[in-house]
Amino acid sequence: MRKIHVIGIGAGDPDHVTAAAVAALNETDVFFVMDKGQTKSDLVELRRRICQRFIDDPGYRFVELPDPPRAAAEDGPGYRQAVADWHDARARIWAAAMAAELGPDGVGAFLAWGDPSLYDSTLRILARVGAHLDFDYDVIPGITAIQALTARHRIPLNDVGEPVQITTGRKLREHGLTGDAVVMLDGECSFLGCAPSTRIWWGAYLGTDDELLAAGTVGADGERIAELRAAARARHGWIMDIYLLRP
Repeated sequence: MRKIHVIGIGAGDPDHVTAAAVAALNETDVFFVMDKGQTKSDLVELRRRICQRFIDDPGYRFVELPDPPRAAAEDGPGYRQAVADWHDARARIWAAAMAAELGPDGVGAFLAWGDPSLYDSTLRILARVGAHLDFDYDVIPGITAIQALTARHRIPLNDVGEPVQITTGRKLREHGLTGDAVVMLDGECSFLGCAPSTRIWWGAYLGTDDELLAAGTVGADGERIAELRAAARARHGWIMDIYLLRP
């Protein structure tokens, strides 16, 4: 039966790739990657660099898959349906590629940024691929952007005995900040709506040569972080950032 590795490759630093991930990389015949356009081609290149560093036998192949468009929709039932339709379209593309590129006992892999369990759609889509194709898969965990962020700022994730919420910019705008929170997928600098005394630790392109870090309070440093983010996004054409807030 065809086998797929879902490999967490960390937040961007090849030194964060685990021994388990290296073993899985060396078992893989074909690496499937999503083509998200020229502005994010460096994300594909980073994946190639990881393979070149850790794989002993250069006989593997990369297969780039077209990423179907996702319908724009606001949060709510319309948004969830748009995401479900997008995942269905991806699943059909993935199933066709796996059938065409892998033999009956071939081994393929998807390289997930950070860890496959955290704000990544790979596992959800693979579950849908099973409706089109028989295959087996396993999951190799990786260092998350959350871990990279706290390590680079040299802080613990949680205060003593306190919980931490992991959320999105959209949810932060809707519900406000009620306690410590890690915020991902925020294109609107939603932290600017928090109380001025709110502490923030921010990072972008974590683990890469382009890494950016900033910390302070929303009142004193929020606008500076927003300007830093905007300039970086304009320079690279894309940005992946994350931040921790404490009221």
